[in-house]
Amino acid sequence: MTQRIIGLTGGIATGKSSVAAYLEARYKLPILDADIYARDAVKPGSVALAHIAQRYGAEVLLADGNLDRKQLGNIVFHDESERAWLEGQIHPYVRDRILSTQKRLTNPIVVAVVPLLFEAKMTDLVTEVWVVVCADEQQCQRLMQRDSISRSQAEARIASQMPLCEKSSRATVLIDNNSDLARLCNQVDQAINLEAVP
Repeated sequence: MTQRIIGLTGGIATGKSSVAAYLEARYKLPILDADIYARDAVKPGSVALAHIAQRYGAEVLLADGNLDRKQLGNIVFHDESERAWLEGQIHPYVRDRILSTQKRLTNPIVVAVVPLLFEAKMTDLVTEVWVVVCADEQQCQRLMQRDSISRSQAEARIASQMPLCEKSSRATVLIDNNSDLARLCNQVDQAINLEAVP
């Protein structure tokens, strides 16, 4: 039986984490989280962090030597070329971690949560793509609340990603997160139980 590898993606603050948490709790599925791997890629002592510090200076480092994500975000979310450079430092590491972890798993279904699945060209790592979507205003409000940032900062972060409508057009499964958690989980139940995924 071929292993089912679900690529879970969507826009920033659309609800990917909620879907992943439910899949893990309800179905006991292994979750490969690209965000965790991306944090590992820039931990103190890493090659990527050294490159980042060399490019942007000590201002992107905290006193303890960790990356100052907020400061770095202020640079890259407003400059497409800098964002592309940064992603070039991190995405290869994330891809390798997803691949190596997935190869060790014997579970029939594995979930890879990759916010930039399309942008980072990682769709070849999965057998199907689930895209979590919500209304633009809801996405903006959730992001402002989650990260304690202004509307303009939230809008810049949203604009830095591929538009949700484009991601939706490439989805195998579309998960609508405009309602409550019960409706969200119900859609996940339906999607996970699909016998044949096109």
